[in-house]
Amino acid sequence: MQQQETVKAVIKKKVVRLGLIQWQMRLYKDLEELMQQAEYFVDAVSAYRSDFALFPEFFNAPLMAKFNHLHEPDAIRELAKFTETIIDKLKQLSISYNINIISGSMPEVVDNKLYNVGYLCRRDGSVERYEKIHVTPDEAKVWGMQRGNKLQTFQTDAGKIGILICYDSEFPELSRLLADEGMDILFIPFLTDTQNGYSRVRLCAQARAIENECYVAISGSVGN
Repeated sequence: MQQQETVKAVIKKKVVRLGLIQWQMRLYKDLEELMQQAEYFVDAVSAYRSDFALFPEFFNAPLMAKFNHLHEPDAIRELAKFTETIIDKLKQLSISYNINIISGSMPEVVDNKLYNVGYLCRRDGSVERYEKIHVTPDEAKVWGMQRGNKLQTFQTDAGKIGILICYDSEFPELSRLLADEGMDILFIPFLTDTQNGYSRVRLCAQARAIENECYVAISGSVGN
C-alpha cells in the first residue's frame, strides 16, 4: 500500500499587531545601556502580544558620540563595528520575547565598503538581511556610503512583509516590486530631523499604501 504524503495546513493570521518604536535620540553611556533601552521597548510591545517590533533607521547613532574626535567617514565606520553585536542581541530578544524584530538600520562594512543595512530577526531564531537601495546624497557624500542592490520580500508567521529604509520609500518602483511578490505589510524605518523631513516620509508611506493596497508602518526617532 502506497503511503500518502502528509500535507500540513497553513494557518494565516487574521489579526496582526505591530509595535512601532519611537526611539529618543539621547546620549547612552555605552552599548550595554543602549541595548537595555532596546530591550525595554521589546518587552513593552511583546507584553501587548505584538507580532513585530520595528526600530528606526540608525537607532544606534548615539554611540557615535564617543568618536566625535574623528572625521565623519571614520566615525561612521567605527559605529559599524557595533552592528554584529547588536544583531546577535536582537536575535536573542526575538526568541526570548517571542516577537519578530525589525532592526531598523545600522552601518555595516562589507569588503571595505560601507552600507546602510538592517536585519529581520524572526522569533524562530532565523535572521535575514536587507539593504538601503537609494542612499541619500549626504550619506554618499559625507560618509562614503554605497547603495545596496538587494530587494526582496520576507515570509513570516504573520504574513509576507517588505522593508524599505527611509529614502527608499520615496521611490514607488521599489514597493511595486515588493507588492508583485505578494507583500502584505511594508515596514519603513526612518531617520529625519526636521518636520518637513518627517512629513515627506509619512506622506510617501501613505502613497505606497494606496498604490499597492497594503498596510504600511513607519517608525522613526525623536528628540527633545
